Amino acid sequence: MTRHQLSSKECIPYYQTYIDQAGELGLMEGLKQNGETIISFLESLTEEQFSYAYADDKWTIKELVQHIMDTERIFTYRALCFARKDKTPLPGYDQDKYANACEANIRTKESLLKEYKALRLATVSLFESFSDDMLLQFGNASQSDISVRALGFILIGHENHHCKVIKERYI
Repeated sequence: MTRHQLSSKECIPYYQTYIDQAGELGLMEGLKQNGETIISFLESLTEEQFSYAYADDKWTIKELVQHIMDTERIFTYRALCFARKDKTPLPGYDQDKYANACEANIRTKESLLKEYKALRLATVSLFESFSDDMLLQFGNASQSDISVRALGFILIGHENHHCKVIKERYI
């Protein structure tokens, strides 16, 4: 299934921006290929570039990479809950509080990329385990209904969005 097969009811308009940046591949191929593309892009950057922020109030690339991983973990947890038909409403998360507490700037590029690679493998494995019925399940997070499959496409588009920002504003 591709992002074009999602109904407008599968997420709130805010997330459509990310879904629109998810590309044309199917969900599973998109998660796999996008992970490889992101790794290749990030590996091409230097350690010095990873420590750069283009303004005083902006995150470094290290913090952006950590933000991408934090978001992926939170969204895959949501996907797992909803795929298992857990109807407990899940809270939102404050990305700025997470970024302020993550201590990404004391980490190396190598350690961040190692974590990203492991995380993406786990995400792909999780989504591969979902049946078609599980992908169609809905849950509520951040006071909004969202489908499991929409969460997968949002992950792809979210990291594409941030890589585009890196290319336009950081390097």
